[in-house]
Amino acid sequence: MSWKTLDSKVVYDNPWITLREDRVINPGGGENDYGHIHFKKTAIGIVPLDADGNTWIVGQDRYTLGEYSWEVPMGASEEGEEPLETAHRELKEETGLTAGSMKQLMKLHTSNSITDEVGYVFVAEQLKAGETNFDEMEVLDVRKLPLEDVVAMIGRGEMTDAISVAAILRVFADQDASRAETT
Repeated sequence: MSWKTLDSKVVYDNPWITLREDRVINPGGGENDYGHIHFKKTAIGIVPLDADGNTWIVGQDRYTLGEYSWEVPMGASEEGEEPLETAHRELKEETGLTAGSMKQLMKLHTSNSITDEVGYVFVAEQLKAGETNFDEMEVLDVRKLPLEDVVAMIGRGEMTDAISVAAILRVFADQDASRAETT
């Protein structure tokens, strides 16, 4: 048996999210309420990577966590904007970098037990430096670090954002697999 929605009502709505409360029959046959957060924009993360194996991360104070967070450059798509277009825009805004090459690395769901949010991660290469253009709510600390140092930050619990952790570990694993193929 799969999920069956009996009733649904919007509890909250703004330009970013809609929160619904659904009355459902779950796969086990029981009836219960289920909260569902719908994200209206697509999450985009970017791992900038130079020829020397360095990447750029951004640090910022996250209101929802009440703490400082280290992350890959990321943002959300605007209405009608393709994920690749968003990746180029967010990379430039947050790091000042432009990429000669940008490829999609992965698609992921950020917390699929409560939200339908979809995220895409891109790898940006052939990088050129430029000027940042932070959003009004952003006060970012931008750092260029060896990829291995960022992996170590994850191991120490200094980077906890789900998209960032998945993105960095995937790029690191791909590089590790490439090194293994050449030896």
